[in-house]
Amino acid sequence: MIRRVTTPLLALLLAGWVVAQTTDMDPEQYCARRDDEYFRKDFGDPAEFASDYRANCGVYYRCVPAPAGKRSISASQCQSELFFDVQQQICERKSKVTNCEQIDKEHPPQPFWPLREGEESQCKSGEIMCGSGECLPQHRFCDENSDCADGSDENICTPDKDPNRADVCEPRTCLWSQGCFCSVDGTRIPGDLTVDQTPQMITITFTGAINERNFRIFQDVFKDTVKHKGNDCTPKGTFFISHGFSNYSAIQELNRVGHEIAVSSITNNDNPDYWSKLSALDYEAEMDGARLIIEKFANITANEVLGIRVPKQRVGGNRQFRMMVDWGFLYDSSISAPMGRLPLWPYTLMHRMPHKCLGNDQNCPSQNFTVWEMVINEMDRRDDPQFDERLTGCHFVDQCANIQSPEQFRAFLDNNLARHYRTNRAPLGLHFTSGYFETRRDFLREFVKWVRETALSGDYFFVTMQQVINWMEAPTELTAINNFQEWKGKCEVKGQPYCSLPNPCPKKVPRIFPNEEEMFLYTCMECPNTYPWLGDPHGNGFLDIPDF
Repeated sequence: MIRRVTTPLLALLLAGWVVAQTTDMDPEQYCARRDDEYFRKDFGDPAEFASDYRANCGVYYRCVPAPAGKRSISASQCQSELFFDVQQQICERKSKVTNCEQIDKEHPPQPFWPLREGEESQCKSGEIMCGSGECLPQHRFCDENSDCADGSDENICTPDKDPNRADVCEPRTCLWSQGCFCSVDGTRIPGDLTVDQTPQMITITFTGAINERNFRIFQDVFKDTVKHKGNDCTPKGTFFISHGFSNYSAIQELNRVGHEIAVSSITNNDNPDYWSKLSALDYEAEMDGARLIIEKFANITANEVLGIRVPKQRVGGNRQFRMMVDWGFLYDSSISAPMGRLPLWPYTLMHRMPHKCLGNDQNCPSQNFTVWEMVINEMDRRDDPQFDERLTGCHFVDQCANIQSPEQFRAFLDNNLARHYRTNRAPLGLHFTSGYFETRRDFLREFVKWVRETALSGDYFFVTMQQVINWMEAPTELTAINNFQEWKGKCEVKGQPYCSLPNPCPKKVPRIFPNEEEMFLYTCMECPNTYPWLGDPHGNGFLDIPDF
């Protein structure tokens, strides 16, 4: 039996072996046009050197700065049971990696932009050269129309490369009176209030389908007997609804008692590429279609549903945000930000994003849009932030896999709240999938207790995403927050639900849910002819598809 032993000496030897692999690699050759991406060593013809590529599939390289303005090659290696997936730029299980012979991550054709230091354009002023060689006016790049012969004009539409990207924030010209708010680094308190006069807002969000089980949990979290000491209103949350399996009578009740209803698509498609590459027209069908379903079957007034969260947080770039402007959405809450010295406040996209576009192949917006971004700050999941070594954080609470006990969960909540409260009091976002507490009843009990105790302390307010924007548009000091009217609507709602026996509308939808014999759409409204879906949000019926 062979026993694998890991020791500091072995780790040092391994590190030395990896470094040795770069000795015959010429930085001038390898780093000529490579930026920050990882790559593999070029052994030659893959057909001839297949065994070398396979044997080194866990080793990957990167070009890094060196003295005198030069560059050198840094080598790393995945753990022994993993290979490096050069396309995904991550270490992955060996069985899932099929590109050991691929040297670089493949990219679609790129135009000659931005120009590197010392390079000169061969085009006239105001023009950019396509990857295929022709010159086009700058304004035709990233306009969602492929004008270059190779389509390269639409392949650089990122916040750092788009030639028509939004301007960097200029606080002197971004005025509240014109509906503009920006911050150079995203940490500025609106209205330039002092920290001690800024209310600490907390946004609790749930994303996914609403059903009978989790609806009861939400009633426990947001008890109508708990009130904020600062304004006597009950805590409120925001629910990003995905359509399939949702109970619209429960959604109607959540809206009645003052929670915000937002959308997270009709299909909730599991494929991340689907959302990153979706057209503006298809985003309209997914998001505005979901809004129409909610308005009709949860009996919610038009223009109340104003927020979007894309499934998997796979942002749809300029196409998504152009759709949002065209169809009157107020904000998105899909973009994550890395943890910095201070947490970030929400911002408008009338200026360039004040932080890095976080995520592998993430498709962030690059141009000017009159839309708010309710940024998802990275949370600290360490048990003791003061003494524990730094760990990669999490954006959804579901992602904090190291939290195993109610005591750890409580410490996690307290630590992250303290970080926001003691610095710039940017809103603390606690983001869950809708089913999070269904299998964590001990965490639920701790969370219910924490919400009650925090609300009663005085400086903290559990508010909706729209209420955060309301406050940012009219910054109000903590001493006057009891009279802030934008938080007084549905402050304390009593009374009975609109209906206690909703209509269970059964429909067979084999092409949408092949494993479900029958789907039930619970609503207090009249039943639709068929199960609402893409292209038919009112459920009138797809006359050309017999199965529906």
